[in-house]
Amino acid sequence: MGRRNRNRQKPQQFRDGRPEAKRSRDDAGWGAGYSEIIKENKLFEHYYKELKIVPDGEFEEFMEAMREPLPATIRITGYKSHAKEILHTLKEKYFKEVQDLEVDGQKIEAPQPLSWYPDELAWHTNLSRKILRKSPLLEKFHQFLVSETESGNISRQEAVSMIPPLLLKIDSQHKILDMCAAPGSKTAQLIEMLHSDMDVPFPEGFVIANDVDNKRCYLLVHQAKRLNSPCIMVVNHDASSIPRLHFDQDGKKEVLFYDRILCDVPCSGDGTMRKNIDVWKKWTTSNSLQLHGLQIRIAVRGVEQLAVGGRMVYSTCSLNPIEDEAVIAALLEKSEGALELADASADLPGLKYMPGITSWKVMTKEGQWFSDWSEVPKSRHTQIRPTMFPPTDPEKLADMRLERCMRILPHHQNTGGFFVAVLVKKEPMPWNRRYPKLRNKDVNASSDVAPAEELQMGASPAEVPPSDGLSPDTPVEAVEGETPAEGKPSVPDTPDPSEVKKDNVCGPPPPKKMKLFGFKEDPFVFLTEDDPIFPPIQAFYDLSPDFPMLNVLTRTHEGKKRNLYMVSKELRNVLLNNSERMKVINTGVKVWSRNSDGEEFGCAFRLAQEGIYTLCPYIRARIINISVEDVKVLLTEENPFLRKLGDDAHSHAKKLDMGSIVLRYLPDPKDHDAPQCPIDLCGWRGKTSIRAFVPRNERLHYLRMVGVEVFRDKQGKRTDGSTETQEGSTEDAEGLSQESDLVKQEGAEMKQEGAETEQNGSESNTNSTEPVGSTCDGPMS
Repeated sequence: MGRRNRNRQKPQQFRDGRPEAKRSRDDAGWGAGYSEIIKENKLFEHYYKELKIVPDGEFEEFMEAMREPLPATIRITGYKSHAKEILHTLKEKYFKEVQDLEVDGQKIEAPQPLSWYPDELAWHTNLSRKILRKSPLLEKFHQFLVSETESGNISRQEAVSMIPPLLLKIDSQHKILDMCAAPGSKTAQLIEMLHSDMDVPFPEGFVIANDVDNKRCYLLVHQAKRLNSPCIMVVNHDASSIPRLHFDQDGKKEVLFYDRILCDVPCSGDGTMRKNIDVWKKWTTSNSLQLHGLQIRIAVRGVEQLAVGGRMVYSTCSLNPIEDEAVIAALLEKSEGALELADASADLPGLKYMPGITSWKVMTKEGQWFSDWSEVPKSRHTQIRPTMFPPTDPEKLADMRLERCMRILPHHQNTGGFFVAVLVKKEPMPWNRRYPKLRNKDVNASSDVAPAEELQMGASPAEVPPSDGLSPDTPVEAVEGETPAEGKPSVPDTPDPSEVKKDNVCGPPPPKKMKLFGFKEDPFVFLTEDDPIFPPIQAFYDLSPDFPMLNVLTRTHEGKKRNLYMVSKELRNVLLNNSERMKVINTGVKVWSRNSDGEEFGCAFRLAQEGIYTLCPYIRARIINISVEDVKVLLTEENPFLRKLGDDAHSHAKKLDMGSIVLRYLPDPKDHDAPQCPIDLCGWRGKTSIRAFVPRNERLHYLRMVGVEVFRDKQGKRTDGSTETQEGSTEDAEGLSQESDLVKQEGAEMKQEGAETEQNGSESNTNSTEPVGSTCDGPMS
């Protein structure tokens, strides 16, 4: 094959019969490379005018708001003890610097807190991404946002998407399911709420975050890993048939029911027109008609797995009642009183919203309207279903209290459009209360025939939940924890295949093997009580007797264990009892990494910064207390001599042998200029020097906390006072040889973890020098 001629002329592009001028992205301005999208859709305007979801006299204001760009919104992660320090830095430094600035003739408004978000932890501003990236005046603020986002201390998230987690009212002991979680901004909120008390390293609750898209699950992993929680598990399933899980309780295998469920279903997304301008030209009513059935199936599967007394929040970023109130009405009707719409009006003071509507019509993409199912011709019965219409019985409609739903309109508080409803489960679902009829009394098998009452509602077969509340692919099992009525058999956990096909017996189909899509994941292998790698770790770090050793896992059955991870006791229970039922993408937080030369110092594993706050409550040795000045030295110099530390830290460090250490800063309440939160850093005590092993973005975060200005100019040079010297590298040859190995190992680990992410998503490279974090609102870049 010949070498390509680099000087060969490219064929000239033509437009309208004339040569097209070469286009420059800079010349084309914002949105270059795309033809200008006209923000107009007559069918959209006609549809929502007719439905009257917007108050009288406000429709023009509503449409004008939809055409305006969405303001940037940031949220400070609330569970970290550093949240108040970050908020203080934002308010006292960066927000004051951008106040009253003018960029390209546009006056920059001072960022304002969202009035309805607790503790001023969410802010919005009229700064667009274009202005943030292009303006030299805002360069420091932009770098601050990127760096803190990568560290997991700030999330860029649309304001309305913050609402559902708040309405769940989460406590640290709650078991939570996020059914359609990717890309993960709401999941991050759920994790933060679990860890609201930083003194509890392992909350009793956990979050299981699911998504049907295998590739998006890895984005979800990246988002969750920023928060370094041992209480998150990412799984990959179709939400409408997500398997029912088991766990051990007092030696008995019980069905897992969730205390809280977030059901943020796929939708047409017409509430996102302000940021997704493609919706303007693609919007049609057929999008909602096609998604309605899927939304019901996901919501039904959610309430089936909800514990009695639990809360489920149903939400969409659509304003269309076919995807909103119609789904809620169908769910309430199917539940026969088991579900109730909760009144959430007082839960978020300051939030402006419109109550749910009780009357609506259905329109085809051709513009034909139907007010009732009886008007729909048979030729359209496959497109339009009876559950898309409001209930015809006025008394039943009134009992549903659909006005308790909440619809957020863009022009009321300068946000996107959104819909949310809070459901409370008062008793088991009706199809879980019915027991199967047997054609042969001698055989203990259950009927899998859908209840006749469900079919009489007019629901399509795909929307009807099976009589046991499970998907056809899921083995029949005991549900809702009920005691079988006298004379009625309990439902077996797994049907006997030999009995399933017997004559005259109506039983469940034989269980199908779970189909796995995407990459094959590495196994999750928990350490055993007699695992030989643990005693040296226990002795080296003097771990307390209550350290949960059985919660430590690795990702390999064979060969050397490279990294050790930790999960909570409850997630361990779930993992061990459901390995064949679910596809787990990722769980656990990394707490130790193998050091090739570590055996020389008595322990083959060094501490990992990701899990330092999880481990620290159990570590009783190799801790050096440091001052603010010590933090500055450790984070701005590569390998400072021990003598550069303060007297107390220096004397303590000299007493320790070489190896991995914890560098701990404890706040002084009398020193108001110093950080008022504890800081734990992973480090390495060399022969005559000391080193902090902290990822780049976390390093910048801690430097800002101690008052060091951190900024990179256009040439990439740091202006944080860093000397970046290699002082001590010759004098400390023996000690730093191991440290050099550690650096190489860090690079090797990053390469391997990058490869694993590409292959199976099991790791995420947190030390990357490029910002790669993104939320549902796009990357912070």
